[in-house]
Amino acid sequence: MAITYSISDLAREFDLTTRAIRFYEDLGLLQPERSGPGGRNRVYSGRDRTRLKLTLRAKRLGLSLTEAKEIIDMYDSPRDTGPQLQKFLAVLADHQKQLEAQMTDLQANMDELKAHQREARVLLGKSLSKSDAKSNAAKGKKDHAE
Repeated sequence: MAITYSISDLAREFDLTTRAIRFYEDLGLLQPERSGPGGRNRVYSGRDRTRLKLTLRAKRLGLSLTEAKEIIDMYDSPRDTGPQLQKFLAVLADHQKQLEAQMTDLQANMDELKAHQREARVLLGKSLSKSDAKSNAAKGKKDHAE
């Protein structure tokens, strides 16, 4: 008999909410069997567990759930891995371009932030110097008056 999993088994194993698992099911990433009165109980197969694991891996890579589904669905087709791997490489290349663009934007933001920090420090230094000068002048007048 094949090993099966309940929704709570998978939620516990992958540290997800049952709601998240139902969401993946709604997207067609998982296709559990139904059992019990009115088919209320979901029974997940080893295939569903593997698809969930692959979905979470794709998310960690930053792929959209649609991209993840396209790639994972290809593995359900006949075992010609050439098209699957070509699709996977194309998706990864697109994602790499997006990440590189984001890194460029982040670097520009960091450079701008550092410039503002330097400017603020210079202005703060000037402000403190003026305050020290005023404080010393006031102290000198007070000492002179005594």
